[in-house]
Amino acid sequence: MADREGLRTPSWRDAKRYFWLLGAIVPGLVPLAWLLVQLTGQEVFWWVGPVMAFMVVPVLDHLVGSAESDESERTLDWLEDDAFYRWVTYLYLPNQYLSLVFACWLWSGGGWVTMSWLDKAGLMLTVGIVGGISINAAHELGHRRATAERRLSKLALAQTGYGHFYVEHNRGHHVRVATAEDPASARLGETVYRFIPRSVLGGLRSAWSLERNRLARAGRSPWTLRNEVLNAWLLSAAMFIGLNVWFGAVVAPWLIGQAVIGVCLLESVNYLEHYGLRRQRLATGRYERVGPQHSWNSNTLIANVFLFHLQRHSDHHTNPQRRYQTLRHADEAPQLPFGYGTMLVLAWCTPIWRRVMDPRVLDHYDGDISRAALHPARTPAA
Repeated sequence: MADREGLRTPSWRDAKRYFWLLGAIVPGLVPLAWLLVQLTGQEVFWWVGPVMAFMVVPVLDHLVGSAESDESERTLDWLEDDAFYRWVTYLYLPNQYLSLVFACWLWSGGGWVTMSWLDKAGLMLTVGIVGGISINAAHELGHRRATAERRLSKLALAQTGYGHFYVEHNRGHHVRVATAEDPASARLGETVYRFIPRSVLGGLRSAWSLERNRLARAGRSPWTLRNEVLNAWLLSAAMFIGLNVWFGAVVAPWLIGQAVIGVCLLESVNYLEHYGLRRQRLATGRYERVGPQHSWNSNTLIANVFLFHLQRHSDHHTNPQRRYQTLRHADEAPQLPFGYGTMLVLAWCTPIWRRVMDPRVLDHYDGDISRAALHPARTPAA
């Protein structure tokens, strides 16, 4: 392979190249749960999703440890252009929807198993985790310029009914990240339980406003299929109606439940990615430029493979057009003490979260709490 200048490709190779396929097979948790129940007769395996996400992966993260960037700048060009990495993200979508259809079949009485309400709830959590991680796949695809990849992003979001994320994340969050105006940036001392409804409602309002204003500039009404929020929601509605017609209304509560779980998982990740961090205002009144110091990072190897390098969040915000395989570690970024799986569990345990994270925020700002992301009502006057 030659690089863009016709020179010989560097000898460096991506040691994780084929491990990225693990991210694409996450939806396999659903058939895996069914298979384990069939083989063992133990209904506890319907809960394999949360066990894997919040127990097995964190343990593996701890045992395997971290892996920092070792790519050279010259390497990034051809690594960015390698189609293998794009096809890994594309592969997530058919797996995602095959697993969703399979889950609906199980909820509706198929699969040669008898499921209690508790069993169905465990499967719902497993499917919800798949849906939440599908938002991460959509996140990767939605940042690309190619129309086909952007359409695939909307398709990945349909399972959770969170299609407006496509608009809000790219044109809202990336512009306002780590500012008081961004609903997806958590404040110091804010609990995840207060953050989630604020981020969900704020993101929805922002996405609608962004699309309404875009269409108004073109002299169009927001009530059109050209509205990226509306057409994304219609895609979700069509999917939910289709599955209810196919399998019966019995699947409706489980489909709604898995969507709620997927959204809460995404927003919990949003919570930890920018917790307490704030871009400072300049003398002009504008915010400073987004930099690595405005996102929390983690280099744990296992979680990064399953999440397409989402944990290298600082480089993503600094270089949003970089594909996941080229995201790099940033020394100046604040570092999380653990991978996302562990940090999510801590976030749901507020006293532990604050004991672990609040001192880190203060250390990041050299003890000056006025530079951290405080509630607007508590921000010291200038």
